[in-house]
Amino acid sequence: MIELQRLRDAFRTALELPADAPVDDLHYQDNEKWDSLAHMSLIATLEDEFEVMIDTDDVINMSSFAEAVRILGKYGVSFDE
Repeated sequence: MIELQRLRDAFRTALELPADAPVDDLHYQDNEKWDSLAHMSLIATLEDEFEVMIDTDDVINMSSFAEAVRILGKYGVSFDE
């Protein structure tokens, strides 16, 4: 649960969303804040927060919060409760 909250906070920080903004159902470009520039900021934030290096294919495929959970799982981040 702690990792999931860290991910939510990382999304809010990178996309400059309010601290209480729901992000679990967020998809790329559904929110005006999540454009291509913010996407790269999000990737950098996730890499720093979870100490991973996300490869190019995964950067391109990270199109939603749920996809971020899946992709980060490939890098050993566990979101199990």
